[in-house]
Amino acid sequence: MIDGKPAVRGGRRWAALRLGIVALWLFGAGIAWWTAPRQHDYEAATTDLASGRVVAYQWGDRWDANQRRPWFGTSDLESSGALGPFFAWRTPDGRIRWTDTTNFDQVTLTGAIDRSAYAGPGAVGLAQQVQAAGLEGRSGVLQPLGQVVGGTGLAAAAITFGVLLAGPAPVLGTRWFWFWLVCLVPFGLGILAWLAREHPWAPSASPRTGPGGRDSGVLGVAVGVAATILGSILSLMLGQLLGDWWVPRLNAE
Repeated sequence: MIDGKPAVRGGRRWAALRLGIVALWLFGAGIAWWTAPRQHDYEAATTDLASGRVVAYQWGDRWDANQRRPWFGTSDLESSGALGPFFAWRTPDGRIRWTDTTNFDQVTLTGAIDRSAYAGPGAVGLAQQVQAAGLEGRSGVLQPLGQVVGGTGLAAAAITFGVLLAGPAPVLGTRWFWFWLVCLVPFGLGILAWLAREHPWAPSASPRTGPGGRDSGVLGVAVGVAATILGSILSLMLGQLLGDWWVPRLNAE
């Protein structure tokens, strides 16, 4: 009984660490989903500007979705010329909204804005709204939690790869199988699959051997690539079915 106590305490610590990884995943996935840019119409932008519900805003002409990969992160609005045509803003609840001002050219222009600095009359119209609301000083970072969200994915990955490299050999798949699955499966779901199937750090049987042995690294690559393709198709289908609110587009275009 005395010899078994340290093992019990150790088992609880490992169980707590497994739950900690899941908590990191839930935090990163939840914040990434909540703050994902969602497209709105021109009227939504003018309404939020008029009511002072714009905490921060940015102009740009394209979204850089690379920051969202491989798991959690934020889409950054980038600009290479005139301000616009995209106008994105953050509301007090942390949501990110954006609109394409090229779709709106029937706006009243007062001449108080330098039109040459903006990409079209729609952008000029919103710039006038920003000026009228006294919000010009709120131009800035849309995603203040971007680094924190990205850090959750890095922390979960560091723990996972550390165990894969230095921990006991996995029972059902080789280290390479789980390495590729964790790297390739989108949204960090490979980590959840690893936790659910292998139960790392828990007392387990010896690794499988023989013809029906552990899953190989080649299989891990194949499953990871297939999961990426199927995930993209499923996201597109769910986005069409449920709308941008529930399934935000990763490229925000």
